[in-house]
Amino acid sequence: MTCLRGRMVPVLVVWLALCLSGTWAVDRSNFKTCDQSSFCKRQRALKPGESPYRALLETMELTNTRLTLQLINDNNKVRLLLELYRLQGNMTRVKINELKPLKPRYEVPDVLVREPPTEPLSVLSQDENGVVLSLGVESQRVIVSAQPFRLDIVEGHNVLMSLNSRGLLAFEHLRMRKDTFSYKVTSTVASLWDNIKRVFSSQAEPEAENKEEADTAHQAETTKEEEEKVEEGMWEETFKSHSDSKPNGPSAVSLDFSLPGVEHVYGIPEHADTLRLKTTDNGDPYRLYNLDVFQYELYNPMALYGAVPVMLAHNTQRTTGIFWLNAAETWVDISSNTAGKTVFGKMLDYVQGSSETPQTDVRWISESGIIDVFIMLGPTPKDIFSQYASLTGTQSFPPLSSLGYHQCRWNYNDQEDVRSVDAGFDEHDIPYDFIWLDIEHTDGKRYFTWDPHKFASPKDMLQGLKDKKRNMVAIVDPHIKVDSNYKIHNEIRSRGFYVKNKDGGDYEGWCWPGNAGYPDFTQPDMRAWWASMFSYDQYEGSMDNLYTWNDMNEPSVFNGPEVTMHKDAVHGSWEHRDVHNLYGLYVHRATMEGLIQRSGGVERPFVLTRAFFAGSQRYGAVWTGDNAAEWDHLKISIPMCLSLGLVGISFCGADVGGFFKSPSPELLVRWYQTGAYQPFFRAHAHLDTPRREPWLFGPENTALIREVIRQRYTFLPYWYQLFYHAYRTGEPVMRALWVEYPQDPATFAVDDEFLIGRDLLVHPVTEEGARGVTAFLPGKEEVWFDIHTFQKHNGAQNLYIPVTMSSIPVFQRGGSIIPRKLRVRRSSACMEHDPYTLFVALNTRRTAEGELYIDDGHTFNFDNKEFIHRRLFFSNNVLSSVNVAPEAQFTTKSWIERVVILGASKPRKVTLITADGHKSQLDFDFDASVSVLTIRKPSMNAGEDWSMALQ
Repeated sequence: MTCLRGRMVPVLVVWLALCLSGTWAVDRSNFKTCDQSSFCKRQRALKPGESPYRALLETMELTNTRLTLQLINDNNKVRLLLELYRLQGNMTRVKINELKPLKPRYEVPDVLVREPPTEPLSVLSQDENGVVLSLGVESQRVIVSAQPFRLDIVEGHNVLMSLNSRGLLAFEHLRMRKDTFSYKVTSTVASLWDNIKRVFSSQAEPEAENKEEADTAHQAETTKEEEEKVEEGMWEETFKSHSDSKPNGPSAVSLDFSLPGVEHVYGIPEHADTLRLKTTDNGDPYRLYNLDVFQYELYNPMALYGAVPVMLAHNTQRTTGIFWLNAAETWVDISSNTAGKTVFGKMLDYVQGSSETPQTDVRWISESGIIDVFIMLGPTPKDIFSQYASLTGTQSFPPLSSLGYHQCRWNYNDQEDVRSVDAGFDEHDIPYDFIWLDIEHTDGKRYFTWDPHKFASPKDMLQGLKDKKRNMVAIVDPHIKVDSNYKIHNEIRSRGFYVKNKDGGDYEGWCWPGNAGYPDFTQPDMRAWWASMFSYDQYEGSMDNLYTWNDMNEPSVFNGPEVTMHKDAVHGSWEHRDVHNLYGLYVHRATMEGLIQRSGGVERPFVLTRAFFAGSQRYGAVWTGDNAAEWDHLKISIPMCLSLGLVGISFCGADVGGFFKSPSPELLVRWYQTGAYQPFFRAHAHLDTPRREPWLFGPENTALIREVIRQRYTFLPYWYQLFYHAYRTGEPVMRALWVEYPQDPATFAVDDEFLIGRDLLVHPVTEEGARGVTAFLPGKEEVWFDIHTFQKHNGAQNLYIPVTMSSIPVFQRGGSIIPRKLRVRRSSACMEHDPYTLFVALNTRRTAEGELYIDDGHTFNFDNKEFIHRRLFFSNNVLSSVNVAPEAQFTTKSWIERVVILGASKPRKVTLITADGHKSQLDFDFDASVSVLTIRKPSMNAGEDWSMALQ
């Protein structure tokens, strides 16, 4: 939250007032364009087809696990080392680094869950022009061309992906500054030392003196050509009043990828843009640089709070992925040879026999680090999810309660306010699981503390919630008030855990407390100490039903360049420019570990983060940041969360109602109806907006909001089992339609509706004053049932649906079985032992299948086989429940109280057969108008085997 929060010191108040003058909207001048980012401008100026790099095939070495090969830049004679790995699971890894860097270049740690296992590479053929390697999967090969260097991945006669086919590989080598005395002395000493090593080292290779590297042994030395070409921003960069030094000069890396046959690419969140990524030829590239952006604009490539450098490419034949493992500021250019062509133009090409194959070209540009890219070859969307999960892990399995409704505001004023809001939910019969406290709950913005007047007895407050089986979230931000009377600050300073400035002192900037220090979360010792602060004896007033929210962790620095940290700040041996996009992930990780440790490793945590990177899915939930109470912000929440799901982050939501401004009652109701069908369901509002608890907009709107929140709670069993699968497989919970219908081009650009799992289709109403919506129902062989009316509709059609204010178009796929709990109580924990109703939607073959997953809802005991996992299937007029995890042990008090079969015929009788062979006749009702059979009170335990025969 980047606008005024509470009472600040006068200087900060003035600064923020200037920030907030006029309308609430992003000031784009606070954030760089590509032209204002020197490395982006420099790299983007390179022309395609003029690559200076060639592969030195004589340097190739092939072991059982990798191929290495030197590349040389013929312009400056600097050599690079290419490493190529064939990875298990149909992936290829390509790394490019300086052969002899002036000092080590940053390689991103802690994001990969392990060193990826490799498989053997073998040479199929080689000549002076290149080498062909087998990838071992069917007819997959890698072709390395020597001059200019190029790498193609092919399958059969088809090129799947090409690297450097446009010749835009660039690798700015580290160097000493040439216009200083120190450079000349150091350069001379370095050259002398290299000569000494050549003479006396037993490892020296005499024949090397006859090669080009003899003249370029130390790559820090620049050529005369380079010395004459010093551009602005190479050694120091200024933006507005801020300057960042670059002690080793320019260090950008860049590589282009060509995707033949591809017109649709997705991913690289976070951007407030469409699901399908746009071409960037006529504007800025997409930017990946975690920033605190005040009320962001929509439909542009500006950077936002998180950055996941993963792109998916899709056509009707295949899905592939690119994971660019680099944590520095990154820009992504996208171009296409079909961009701008109308549908008619494409049809004309087809009729006229145009031989032009659609192609998308993507170029990645990062400020520092190395090139480390994982090429995921699919071929299906679910293969991509599995491949990426094998690299960075899966979505953490959240406690069941966190899938309920969350009530938040900046800020609930005091304990009495919390008690009053909590009571309001009971008075209006609206369930909720979490109430949230923003920064005003602390003692003067000192995190891990409570305001001694407003929150004098936090344990009493928490116990009151716990007695109702409810929970609280309190914010803990990663900027620490510089105050000698503050224990947290004193500990961090005394242990040397703060990020340093370029001169070695503690880096300080302005944030909510005023002058603040920033803990260096890249240090394992710092993370371990931070985690220890969540223990109940350290975090006074906390209890086991208090969870955590990490905000402002981009990191946000109000008086820093682009509202973030200076790039020449120092984290141990590395500059902030190297690690920037990792900072939020490390904060999130340390907090998550703290919540686990405080319970002795027993309880699953819940932590929300604003900033994130690849791998953040392992640590909890994210939200889309400081949105606004506008219809377009409601609409954009759908593609924003869909994009996150494609890159592993399933636990996503947007502030219901909009953070800034005040929603109309219609917008608020429609946002609740949308948010209730997105994974993370939280209402949140700015300090300066009128209160907007669900009962404050009149009885009619209260009833509408109550109904949709209750709908959310009925579906919690389905949400929970989807998150269990996301944890096991990496498949997204909230899915783009093309994920399930990858061969249907009609789904490829749809981002105003979505799937929950594969069995619920949701088309929210996101237009003001809408009287109807048109939903696309996918699948030629599919049928879809309206979950409210049970009306059946065929797939592969655009269906117009009249709507009123109570309408939420949601459909269940024919062929599915979804368990629900229809007895809604005040929180999810109060429903633990309640019965299930099974909704069986038959397909055209009159079959259906689904699952039922049950565990204790909050501990890690499921990892010790303490759960129930059952397969439900309907075939030949028999509905059965079968245990798919016989090795697991868990018991439940819940039972099956009702079965509703959609698309059914009326039976003569229904017979229940239990595990012990006992048979009994069941009562049922049949509604012929919608072909719905309702079987009442079968009353079998949800964890037992049974079958039900319709005769």
